Amino acid sequence: MSISRVIRERRSIKNGYKPDAVPESLVLELLNDAVYAPNHGLREPWRFLFVSTENKEAFIERMLPQFAPDQQAKRRELFSEPAAFLIVIMKQDPRQKQWEEDFGATCALIQNFQLLAWERGLGVVWKTNPHNWDPKVHQVLGVQPGEKIVGFLHLGFFDPAAVPDPRPRTPAEQKFTRFQ
Repeated sequence: MSISRVIRERRSIKNGYKPDAVPESLVLELLNDAVYAPNHGLREPWRFLFVSTENKEAFIERMLPQFAPDQQAKRRELFSEPAAFLIVIMKQDPRQKQWEEDFGATCALIQNFQLLAWERGLGVVWKTNPHNWDPKVHQVLGVQPGEKIVGFLHLGFFDPAAVPDPRPRTPAEQKFTRFQ
């Protein structure tokens, strides 16, 4: 499959995951390619926390108390949908330029991971929910001071017949200008 085709056909898979376990070996294989994202000075500012299918229920039980009681049922539903999670954590450099380079690199890594996963039939949705910034959630997940959760990646295999339709994109020509 061509790169342009994978880019255009990839979708965020938010629900409808199959119950099949997501093998840790597959996640590592995809990550070992995804880490070739451009990153200034090869700082490789990322690290990963994998929540396997087998450990998902324990993860949910540890996460739920971090939410208000009236939100817990909705959070249980959200966390129960995917088969596994990959939490991408970035070391935060206090220098703005380096922080932005590192954030851009980590985002490029996540996009690489999503494209590689799509090619293998593994659905991914990149979530940036409010709990990504919650200090109580950081404590549960072992996120250290000076680190940032860049995304919760929800993972699961999916039925190709149920892939969402593409949403329209603005042609580049409409956002393109020339320096004169």
